[in-house]
Amino acid sequence: MDIEHYAQRLLNPFRGAMHVIRYRSAEAVTTDGIEWDLYVANDALRDGLEGAGRRAQISDIRYGHWSAEKGLKRGPLYPSEDFRRLERMGAVVYEHLREVHREVPFPFRDGFELWLLDREARPLALLHSVRAESETDTRPPLDWRAGIAAQERFRSTAITGLAESPAVHLTRTVNTLSSGAAQWFRRSDDGGGTGLHVLKGEASLQGRTLDASAFPPLFIATAGMDAAHTRLVRDYHAWQAPWLLLLPHLDPATRVALEAAACQQGEQVEKHCRLYPAVIDRTALQAARVAAVLERSRPAATAQDEAVAAFYIELNSTGNS
Repeated sequence: MDIEHYAQRLLNPFRGAMHVIRYRSAEAVTTDGIEWDLYVANDALRDGLEGAGRRAQISDIRYGHWSAEKGLKRGPLYPSEDFRRLERMGAVVYEHLREVHREVPFPFRDGFELWLLDREARPLALLHSVRAESETDTRPPLDWRAGIAAQERFRSTAITGLAESPAVHLTRTVNTLSSGAAQWFRRSDDGGGTGLHVLKGEASLQGRTLDASAFPPLFIATAGMDAAHTRLVRDYHAWQAPWLLLLPHLDPATRVALEAAACQQGEQVEKHCRLYPAVIDRTALQAARVAAVLERSRPAATAQDEAVAAFYIELNSTGNS
């Protein structure tokens, strides 16, 4: 029985990884290694559409939600022969999930990457990735984004006096450095890449080969930036650390630095740590996780609590004057 296990990055911006167990058109997916969503799709709807241009999109049907602690909660059932066929595929994935869920993280298989190019046609920022060359016919937006979460939570003092948030400024900076073109690359095991088709750029770039050093390992290049903006990117990577630690290709020095930064976001470490392919300072990450759990379990202070606390501080200060 041909059952696949793989991981795929969530991109633009990078915000984690989806781990997938797939059998035909049924799959189980997780982003934390604990909670799994199961879906089936009616692949028979594609019959007769081969060679008709772009790949036909079909909707997923929710088979259920599963965790080892709570078991399976089924999705809606439909009384049709088609759905019974989908049910059988979903059941295969579900039974396999129960056997292999502890084997995460799975290997990343999204080796076809779409890169925004700078004015020298060098990879500037990673926009998208897929598992097969046949999937590179997708047309995502050709601008890089720091993300909504970054606009809300990312902070940096690298550049002072900004009239906009650091995330908005970083987004503007990266896209200003781009040529507006993007190119698909097939990445090789040694980190290099072979250029495939180009979007909004020179077709002559197709077929070129770049070595691993041409591709920034944390997905944003700083070659055209001044020192302050380079620090801004470094701060952004530190904020992204709980997600970046999901990547298997990090060298030890980078992983050590990202682990130290991730400890400032214990809640996110707790969410993703089961999918980390390696851990160097396990003690520090465990301490961050414990601190996050303790913080979560603390009762929220009410307005009355805060007023009483302020009263006692004021009273104590008066008494000592």
